[in-house]
Amino acid sequence: MRTGQDLELSHVTKRYGHTVAVSDINHVFTNGSYVCLLGPSGCGKSTTLRMIAGHETISEGSIILDGTDVSHLPPAKRGTAMMFQSYALFPHLSVRDNVAFSLRMQGQDKATRHRAANEMLDLVDMIHLADRLPAQLSGGQQQRVALARALVTKPRVLLLDEPLSALDPFLRIRVRGELKRLQRELGISFIHVTHGQDEALALADECVVMNNAVIEQSGPAREVFSHPRTEFVARFMGGHNVIDLDGARYALRADGVHFAPAGLPAAVPAIVRTIEYQGSHVAVTSSMTTMGENTEVLALIPEETFFADPKNPGDAVGLAWDEGRLHRLQA
Repeated sequence: MRTGQDLELSHVTKRYGHTVAVSDINHVFTNGSYVCLLGPSGCGKSTTLRMIAGHETISEGSIILDGTDVSHLPPAKRGTAMMFQSYALFPHLSVRDNVAFSLRMQGQDKATRHRAANEMLDLVDMIHLADRLPAQLSGGQQQRVALARALVTKPRVLLLDEPLSALDPFLRIRVRGELKRLQRELGISFIHVTHGQDEALALADECVVMNNAVIEQSGPAREVFSHPRTEFVARFMGGHNVIDLDGARYALRADGVHFAPAGLPAAVPAIVRTIEYQGSHVAVTSSMTTMGENTEVLALIPEETFFADPKNPGDAVGLAWDEGRLHRLQA
């Protein structure tokens, strides 16, 4: 349900000379939601985030927050805050003073800004390190300080530009859980740019998939993953095969493909090409022929099922799936 506090992009375009980085985007980011903007490098997602923040001018269109056009306001006046990928902490300031810096620029007295900084540091579980310098912190700790600094101004929208990319895989999973917790506790909108599909699916109430300067598809994370509209979205989100059958193109989830005896009418003959053990399942890529074309098909086979009747590259197999698992793509 749309409210006056939503963030709306209305016909937003960004050009660099003759190059169009973002093309006539219209989208409403629902207040209080966690939204992930995702897509390949150069698709326009970071440019879109920077235009919302005010760190990039718009060429055409409007950015409307809480019913007010903020397109031409400076970043500090927009009601948004941005957490940068590099964290950009001041090396000579303590953790507390880093978090309080924007309040200092607003002219708040030391006691007031330190009280607000301590509140944010407590929220991100960093109050015990408030007197340290950034160089004395781990990457994950620096990330939390940057997050507290972005939140201390109490923005209506927090913008995050690939905030987890510098973290190791284990820490990334832990921190994304903390981001989701914070978003729910604060009740404000988070708009998070990522190129990681697993990150978006884990975090987002809404996924906005961009490609070639436009929004290709948006919607709840499960809907975008399970019902991609286009071949691009199906391939980019991963876990799907794109196959041609009876003159139409379909997406078929890899976990919906299984092996069947080659003689069964429903089985499509194929040759195993690669096998990857991935813990709870085995990823098997096979080559089959449809519509006169060779098509690679990925099957995610449960570990126990695969090893009960293991396959090897070069083996002939029969591939089968439930027709109800086929999802027709737009032409």
